[in-house]
Amino acid sequence: MIDLLVKILINAIGVYVAVLVVPQISFPAADNLLKLEGNWWQVIVVALILAVINTYVKPIVKALSFPISIMTLGLVAFVINAAMLLLVALASNTLKLGFKVGDFPPSITSDTIVGALVGALIISVVSTVASIALSPRKLL
Repeated sequence: MIDLLVKILINAIGVYVAVLVVPQISFPAADNLLKLEGNWWQVIVVALILAVINTYVKPIVKALSFPISIMTLGLVAFVINAAMLLLVALASNTLKLGFKVGDFPPSITSDTIVGALVGALIISVVSTVASIALSPRKLL
């Protein structure tokens, strides 16, 4: 249970940084997140959606794309991460949370694809750094 809460917190940090850095990602709920005003809870819900998608959907997609991953030397992982971010945006639109990548949903443009790729890269880097910082130290 604690691991899930830590994963959601790390994803929330990653989503918040991606909203700040990537101009194609818009999320009005993240504007007043540090003040805990407005709809700050929507950031937590989007982070939960991201955690669920990365836990259940992403491994299936990675397993199915294994031959392509070998042919591209693993570069297809960037495309998979971007597709997972677009899936989060689609789920967010269904729940009326306001998380959008470019014009998606409803339309996919080149701006949307670039925003998803850069946003997924930033979320991955921030999540990796935050998980290293928040992981308990093991004594030798």
